[in-house]
Amino acid sequence: MAATARGIVNPALFICDLQEKFRPAIYEYAKVITTTQKMLKAAKILNIPVFATTQQASKLGPTCSELDLDSPGGVATKIHADKTLFSMITPDVKSALPSGKLSCVIVGIESHICVTQTTLDLLALGHKVYVLADGVSSCNREEVPIALARLRGEGAVVTTSESFIFEAMGDAGISEFKDIAGVVKEFKEGTKGVLGSLCKF
Repeated sequence: MAATARGIVNPALFICDLQEKFRPAIYEYAKVITTTQKMLKAAKILNIPVFATTQQASKLGPTCSELDLDSPGGVATKIHADKTLFSMITPDVKSALPSGKLSCVIVGIESHICVTQTTLDLLALGHKVYVLADGVSSCNREEVPIALARLRGEGAVVTTSESFIFEAMGDAGISEFKDIAGVVKEFKEGTKGVLGSLCKF
């Protein structure tokens, strides 16, 4: 019997500028972190490569420690780059991308600046882009729905973390399904809280 095919081809997770110093400034920042933690656990199980950036880390600090990137037992990133560009698609990140067309899923901040410019650059390169409505935010909450509407109009898919994860699996018959179901159960209450705040616009 042939192996069960995944539902999304060549997925890649992009984590945009989730740094400690933004914690008090971003609307519902803790909820963005919760969704990102869920996506990182799913990425590890499904072997989805992770690309992460910081924005001027010397001034704005490192990525939030609870994301546990690049630590023993955590999720190894393909690249964890610092930048001054607003877009994550710096020369270093671009050179680290796998060949071929990707299905890029984005979490991070800010919705209307770095997330928007990253999405536009990835679309311009011919990749498919999923922006997680439960995984992005901005300092001003009113920016978020405007940014998501624009990105949808530009050709990105605006969806949720759980929808993306199940679409990425495509079939409950894959060997990783039980572990993914465990992640979904682990984050069940957190997901409800996130949807109730970040996705109520």
